[in-house]
Amino acid sequence: MQEDFFMTIFQGIVLGLLQGVAEFLPISSSGHLAVAQKLFNLEEVPLLFDVFLHLATLCSVVLFFRKKIGALLCAFGRLIARRPAPKSIKNRDGTQTVLTQEEAALREKNADAYIIAIILATIVTGCMGLFTEKVIGDLSMRFVCMGFIITGLLLIASAVCEKKSANKNNAAESDNMTAGNAGIHFEKAPTWWQSLIIGFAQGVGTLPGISRSGSTIAGSLFCGVNRSVAGEFSFIVSIPAILGAFILEVKDIGKVSSTIGAEPVIAGCAAAFASGYIALTWLMKIIRKGRLEWFACYLIPLGILGMIFLH
Repeated sequence: MQEDFFMTIFQGIVLGLLQGVAEFLPISSSGHLAVAQKLFNLEEVPLLFDVFLHLATLCSVVLFFRKKIGALLCAFGRLIARRPAPKSIKNRDGTQTVLTQEEAALREKNADAYIIAIILATIVTGCMGLFTEKVIGDLSMRFVCMGFIITGLLLIASAVCEKKSANKNNAAESDNMTAGNAGIHFEKAPTWWQSLIIGFAQGVGTLPGISRSGSTIAGSLFCGVNRSVAGEFSFIVSIPAILGAFILEVKDIGKVSSTIGAEPVIAGCAAAFASGYIALTWLMKIIRKGRLEWFACYLIPLGILGMIFLH
């Protein structure tokens, strides 16, 4: 009995590690969890367990982007309360910068546009998620493996598209910075139509085997969003999506307790948080270098092998 209990905790840690790494690297966390659960013969794992693991990686997103998220929350509060923009900001080196009226207005305008972009993308993702849950339902392992291949092809296509528009994006990024201090303004947010496309791409990424981060970043690059903004926005916009999924599945919390137990859930969440933060740190460096297509070298063979050997 003790051995079985230990193996359950061990499986929880393995699933947590997979979730943390695969959530941020564009290789599909849901697909890897599905494969691992099949290899472990865990056919009846409640969906809420996967959502708990997603919440753990969500915590690593909040920790990693805590300054940006804090600034967005403050801007959202000012937007609701109709308060004026601050006249000074704290720079990355800890010093204070006094803003002109024009600089303060531009920074607040970009922050408000960023918030609106998150809201629009979240609405589209939510509609997509409800559609896939009710209409598509559970998918076979063959489809999951096919999703790996689709994600790999998306990464290659987005890399080709992004390189063609690299000069234009770099020029736009330069125009968005001030000459004296690049940290004064928020990066230019995706437009309303770009936000809708990104939200749709994130909704597609809810399907097992198709990477949420990979499809969202690819969708951003396809519609001309700057590479660094695409990576950051992809992870920040995942916050309301993951919270929404948790709210929808929280009704099954009793089933998780009875079929899995608290210890494996806690162990898995701790592993997901730690591995997720490390993977996110690494991936942001890869995004800045524009090397996401490298993951296709892993995903496409994985999908082919899975379609052959997993049924």
